[in-house]
Amino acid sequence: FLLVLKQSTPSASASCAPTSASLISAFELKGSLRKVGAESDLKLLLGPLRMASKVTDSTVEIDPKSTVGGGVEDVYGEDTATEDQLVTPWTYSVASGYSLLRDPQYNKGLAFTEKERDAHYLRGLLPPATASQQLQERKLMNTIRQYQVPLQKYMALTELQERNERLFYKLLIDNVEELLPIVYTPTVGEACQKFGSIFRRPQGLYISLKEKGKVLEVLKNWPERTVQVIVVTDGERILGLGDLGCQGMGIPVGKLALYTALGGVRPSACLPVTIDVGTNNEQLLEDEFYIGLRQKRTRGKEYEDLLQEFMSAVKQNYGEKVIVQFEDFANHNAFELLSRYRTSHLVFNDDIQGTASVVLAGVVAALKLIGGSMSEHRFLFLGAGEAGTGIAELIALEISKKTKVPVEETRKKIWLVDSKGLIVSSRKDSLQHFKQPWAHEHEPVKDLLDAVKAIKPTVLIGSSGVGRTFTKEVIEAVSSFNEKPLILALSNPTSQSECTAEEAYTYSEGRAIFASGSPFDPVEYNGKVFIPGQSNNAYIFPGFGLGLVISGAIRVHDDMLLAASEALAGLVSEENFAQGLIYPPLSNIRKISAQIAANVAAKAYDLGVATRLPRPENLLKYAESCMYSPIYRNYR
Repeated sequence: FLLVLKQSTPSASASCAPTSASLISAFELKGSLRKVGAESDLKLLLGPLRMASKVTDSTVEIDPKSTVGGGVEDVYGEDTATEDQLVTPWTYSVASGYSLLRDPQYNKGLAFTEKERDAHYLRGLLPPATASQQLQERKLMNTIRQYQVPLQKYMALTELQERNERLFYKLLIDNVEELLPIVYTPTVGEACQKFGSIFRRPQGLYISLKEKGKVLEVLKNWPERTVQVIVVTDGERILGLGDLGCQGMGIPVGKLALYTALGGVRPSACLPVTIDVGTNNEQLLEDEFYIGLRQKRTRGKEYEDLLQEFMSAVKQNYGEKVIVQFEDFANHNAFELLSRYRTSHLVFNDDIQGTASVVLAGVVAALKLIGGSMSEHRFLFLGAGEAGTGIAELIALEISKKTKVPVEETRKKIWLVDSKGLIVSSRKDSLQHFKQPWAHEHEPVKDLLDAVKAIKPTVLIGSSGVGRTFTKEVIEAVSSFNEKPLILALSNPTSQSECTAEEAYTYSEGRAIFASGSPFDPVEYNGKVFIPGQSNNAYIFPGFGLGLVISGAIRVHDDMLLAASEALAGLVSEENFAQGLIYPPLSNIRKISAQIAANVAAKAYDLGVATRLPRPENLLKYAESCMYSPIYRNYR
């Protein structure tokens, strides 16, 4: 066997290092080559190497010679080099011993068996005790529950993900209702705000203006070649927290953790990306711990060119079927990017389309509680950004589909309020293009309360990103002409929610059907316990993405979003309805995701955009069989 040492960068000053890849010859390997997972990456199983300084033209001879002080001789001159001299970072791929314990994809900690410890040179590197994955899980959950601060729990889980990937996902899958608010909203919002201070190890790719013209090279620096899902943000509108610049990376990382835990997409197939074009957040620009470009946010042609280069490079490097999910872009860019690339790439915007799909599912399910058909209800939105208009459009499409009425007519049942009041036709010329379809004939109305009194909605939806805007007066007004008003306070994180669950139930005298974007605890009112639902995008995007992957879809169509909504709404049980819930429990999320994936894949085949042929006979079973399992594997 021959071991190849790869030189990462050339060095003129490391005089005793070879100037090209060198071969270690005449070395008897005690391990063997093995194939890792489903990929073709071969790793050498071997113990620690001691290298002496004798270098020939093509070989480094193995010699146990030690230095006078008893240490291994400084072969490559790292210790003797002065600070201004260059050294060569030689690396080799090892699948045993100390390196195996530091490979999060394969590390099992104390769960390595006695046989595995012998075969992979782990003797002495671990304590003598062995522990099952179940015992490790109980120990870690006990530790995490002792933390009082959510951000501490977030950091502990991040450290686990970087140390032992399978155990991290096992914890998240088995404790999803408890850990989802930590891994994602609301805690991820605080994590993004403090990302520079808690930053330890990079996760994902950072593509800044410095990489303009080199984006394809940057993508090739990522070690995985079979990427199926990319979540990308430019950090300009992180949740309801505004411009967090480069520190918005916490969002793609969190979303992709849910793609794996909830949707079953392999971790190695997921790539988080942050596009750093600066930030207009003065507090971050002055923060000594900020990790991004210290400049004002770039806009216009330079921004567009960087995004175009990124999208082209993604397609060139990963092919036609890689999902690019846009996340937390500001309104003016979110709609433009989705419109520009939806016909040429497999793109999905969770803030526009994912939110719309999960809310539509909640509304469809709620009809069993509030009565009537979709076309008989009136909808009023607070917030006319990407989430609000996205939800409104999907509701209009669903009504159009059910009633066979043109969508231009069904939009008239939906009203939106923005920062300037009710969107009406007299304001049309001054409106952004994505608001114009919602400008209906009506006299101007300046605030939400007056809009509620004028429109008399049966469904009130908040997507404003402004907390406590569903006031006592607003909730009382909407409850005055509805026996069971449907109130959805969708803004994240919790501090930005339009109202709390307690406020919704109290001000409606216990009659409201309520769901929110961030979780709220159960509420007791007049001796009855109400369990608030969570209209969480995590219900939709993991299963939606899995459906795209298993069908080999090359484009996203609105009918696929409707299929996802219908699948989710159909999974709400009578027991859930009895508790006032309009979503199924998150504890069943893997089964929910598989069903959504099957529905989305079926629609992709029906629309002719699926490329994975032949079509599986049972898409649900096929989806379940494709889902990643975090259970430890046994090693040779």
